[in-house]
Amino acid sequence: MITKRIIPCLDVKDGRVVKGKNFKGLADVASPVELGKYYSDHGADELVFYDITASVEGRKLFTDILKEVASTIFIPLSVGGGIRTTDDFERVLSAGADKVSVNSGAIADPSLIPKAAKLYGNQCVVLSVDIARVDGKFKVFAKGGRENTGLDALDWIRRGQENGAGEIVVNSIDTDGVKQGFDIEMLRAVEEIADVPVIASGGAGSIQDFVDLFREIPDIDAGLAASIFHYGEVEIMDLKKELAKNGVLVRL
Repeated sequence: MITKRIIPCLDVKDGRVVKGKNFKGLADVASPVELGKYYSDHGADELVFYDITASVEGRKLFTDILKEVASTIFIPLSVGGGIRTTDDFERVLSAGADKVSVNSGAIADPSLIPKAAKLYGNQCVVLSVDIARVDGKFKVFAKGGRENTGLDALDWIRRGQENGAGEIVVNSIDTDGVKQGFDIEMLRAVEEIADVPVIASGGAGSIQDFVDLFREIPDIDAGLAASIFHYGEVEIMDLKKELAKNGVLVRL
C-alpha cells in the first residue's frame, strides 16, 4: 500500500497567499515564504505553489518569491501558474521547483506536455485540471476557473497522461472553499481512468473529509487543501494521526 500524501496549497496573488470560495472572493492570508516553511516543518509531504492570476493576466510566474519559498522548505515543491512553454518549465525548475503544474498553458498548446515530459521526465509534469459540472457533464475550465473550454474533463485527463503527464491534480470548482467534503463523485470518475497518481483538491473542511476521501477512493494518492490549514482549523500532524488510526498509511 502506497503512503498517502497530505499537501497544503499556496494560492499566491500579488506576492501574498489568498483564499476564496468557488475560485472567487479572494482574501489575504499570509506570506508564502513563512507559510511554506511552517508546513515544511510541521508534517506536510509536499507543497503546491500556484501563481493564480499569472494565466489570466498573461504574464510569467513570480520566480523571486518562488526562490525564497524553495530555499526555506525541505519537501517536494510543485509549482504552477502562467506555464506556457518549456522555457517556463526551465525557469521554474531552476528557481527550485521539483515539479511543474500546467493547466491553461496545456489547453492552449497540448504539445507542451509531451515536449516537457521528453525534456524533464514525466515525473516533473503535473496536469492540473479545474473541473466543474455543466449540464451534468464534467467540463474543463481555464484561466483560474473563469473560462469554460468546452473540453470533456475525462477525455482531457486521458489525453494528458497519454502525452506524458506523470501526475494529475483534480480541482473541483463546485466544491472549492465550500468545506463540505471532497468531490467524491468527480474524483471516483477520474480515478477509474487514471494510470498515474491523482491528487484530490477542493472541498476539505475537516479531518473527517480526508478520512472519507481515502476510505471512499482507496487508490487516490493525495489530498490537497488550503484554507483549513492556513487558518489553523486543522493541523497536518493531527490529521495524519487520525488517518493512521483509520488504517490509512501516512508518513508520521
